[in-house]
Amino acid sequence: MTTTAARTSHREPATGVINRIQARVPEMSGTMRKIATFLLEHPQAPLEGSIGDLAKASGTSAATVTRFCRLIGYSGYASFRVSIATEAGRTSARETWTTDIGRAFGPDDPAPEVLSTLMNAHIRSLQETASVMDLPLMKEISRRIAHCTHVDIYGVGGSAVLAGELQARLYRIGINSHHWSEVHSGLTSAAIQNADCVAIGISNTGRTKETVQMLRQAQRAGALTVAISNNPTSALVETADLQIITSVYERFLQPDDLSAKHVQLMVLDLLYLLIAQEDFERTTTNLATSALAVSAHRQPNRSPRTSAERSGAGPGTRRKKETR
Repeated sequence: MTTTAARTSHREPATGVINRIQARVPEMSGTMRKIATFLLEHPQAPLEGSIGDLAKASGTSAATVTRFCRLIGYSGYASFRVSIATEAGRTSARETWTTDIGRAFGPDDPAPEVLSTLMNAHIRSLQETASVMDLPLMKEISRRIAHCTHVDIYGVGGSAVLAGELQARLYRIGINSHHWSEVHSGLTSAAIQNADCVAIGISNTGRTKETVQMLRQAQRAGALTVAISNNPTSALVETADLQIITSVYERFLQPDDLSAKHVQLMVLDLLYLLIAQEDFERTTTNLATSALAVSAHRQPNRSPRTSAERSGAGPGTRRKKETR
């Protein structure tokens, strides 16, 4: 994107950035909220001025602006500004914040409108997460998992379902793994991990105490710890050695954001595929062996019935004996 294009006044707001700001507002200090309030009212301001200009306009300092950028998941003002420019260029004029995603569901909304709003939120959550994905880091985590002796996966509530999904996939391709949602069992397992193990904590908010406790215990035992969360400043993320940050584009029904599981499942799917690549021969052998083991328990495919058979006149159908 050129500088001229970035400064064009008709650009749509950087909605992915706005979503991050809104998600972090409840935990911001008074000074940080000044910046947040200003940016929510003037989302294009960073494209038209320097860090000093933003600090002056929001009544803060350049150092505070830098801390603000880090709070919402960017390394500094430069990467924050680039993200806004990218989002502004990506958003089309007909897909505005107000009409598509800047509203909650109402009790009288027609079903097509609910579906459209929900689809927009899910798609944008996936796009935003993909755009900030650290792929070299994902490859490194995948390599460590593929060659470790054991993987512990921690998740409570809705995240327990995702932990179970990842464990089942890893186990099927030959990775020794267990998932834990009950804290006593999870702490017991975490305590016996070592430097050859990997422990993964999954929490959308990053504030689930049990998940944080289990991941910390695994870290104390020597395991490599990985956090998967939508909150880059959470206790879970701060605890882990490595972090995978997702982005939920809209918050419809608190506390369980509808887009969160879709985004986290995409991250887990990517991890699974990258791990599978590390030892492709082992992966394909295990998948084929496990598929064969359960094949006898699956119904064979039925051949489609003809219209005559559906009407009762096909092969095997008894006809009444004609009388004369």
